Amino acid sequence: MTEKAVIMDEKAMSRAVVRIAFEIIERNRGAEDICIVGILRRGAVIADRLSKKISEIEGKTIEAGYLDITNYRDDIKDKTGDESSEIPFEVEGKKVILVDDVVFTGRSARAAVDAIMQRGRPRLIQLAALIDRGHRELPIRPDYVGKNVPTSLQETVKVEVMEYDNANRVVIMLNA
Repeated sequence: MTEKAVIMDEKAMSRAVVRIAFEIIERNRGAEDICIVGILRRGAVIADRLSKKISEIEGKTIEAGYLDITNYRDDIKDKTGDESSEIPFEVEGKKVILVDDVVFTGRSARAAVDAIMQRGRPRLIQLAALIDRGHRELPIRPDYVGKNVPTSLQETVKVEVMEYDNANRVVIMLNA
């Protein structure tokens, strides 16, 4: 794969997280009963950033966890995941904000909803994504989006975060 374009640098990513945090607070009329759950790996990093920003804005701690959706995927045969999920709070009756780095076909989000529902019955589930690249295979649409990026199927959107990639940016890669 070769890099085609940088579509978000570190500052743009930070602004998107701040904007999504404010949108979550506005739509939910505050942060009461909100918890944030990120889809491993990079969705969990974005979720942590969102949790910290909402906590900072609202002056109260927002619980955050992360979810390994491997066992809930319909396209993975060898299901050995979920042991790395960490949700140290109850989701029952809460407003769960699921966070993914990139929404593409909708299959990861569907798997995450299944995983959350197995842990309890939330009051509601909303989906936040740093990037929405389209090409849905399921009727799933994020409630909060950092940036809509129309792509071709020959392209891949790669979110890089400091914790794993030593950079904060989003790039479009051309599949060779």
